[in-house]
Amino acid sequence: MQVEANGIEFNVKVDGHRGSPWLVLSNSLATNLAMWDRQVEALRDRFRILRYDQRGHGESDAPSGRYDFNVLVKDVIGLFDALEIKRAHFAGLSMGGMTAIALAEQHPDRVDRVVACDCGPASTPQSAQQWEERIALARDHGMQALVQPTIDRWFPSEFISANPDVIEKVRHMIRTTPLNGFIGCAYALSNFDLRPGLSAIRNPVQFICGGSDAALAGTKALHAAVPGSEFVEISGAGHISNLENPTTFSHALQAFLAG
Repeated sequence: MQVEANGIEFNVKVDGHRGSPWLVLSNSLATNLAMWDRQVEALRDRFRILRYDQRGHGESDAPSGRYDFNVLVKDVIGLFDALEIKRAHFAGLSMGGMTAIALAEQHPDRVDRVVACDCGPASTPQSAQQWEERIALARDHGMQALVQPTIDRWFPSEFISANPDVIEKVRHMIRTTPLNGFIGCAYALSNFDLRPGLSAIRNPVQFICGGSDAALAGTKALHAAVPGSEFVEISGAGHISNLENPTTFSHALQAFLAG
């Protein structure tokens, strides 16, 4: 369904039983809410699950211009208010993981337990340059030009060859990401710094990361900076760890949310 929040229309999907604790799931760059299908299957009997396509992704509106994590957090709070969610568990991966941490820094009263996956504490000059190059590639040649490089960056080669159905699903998500949305969110990823607020986070936080993900060091740095946080490494998994090993990922998520 479509929900208006923070001035645009968001595509959202709600699963699970009314009255169960809310769990909100936030997608990575160049994916959509379908990336969480297996987690919804595993957790829908225990939680009221809200999935949403981040600004510029899936079937949500994709305004032109640069986005930042302050805007992405305002999107979440707008959705909470529109759906009358006072407080929820919140989990996100990559861009969604940074959204989760920014949300815990800015609105700790609106979230309970927070799970941030395959993400990092801050952009760097090197990563900013990489995002500029990807933006230029997408602008000049369309999202199709990003499909194979992104697949190769996100997944180990042996997983790609052994799981064609999963890979095709991800290819489709990348290919169909609105260009404005990719560019807007890529700018957010090219210029952010969560580090100043990390030591003040008091919500229970879990970090999950694939052991073969280039973001592993960054996720570990976040874990080291957030007091009392937990860390789970999914051995052998790459960047989209919830799709590579959905069983291990969902078990870790469920155990943490259960307290």
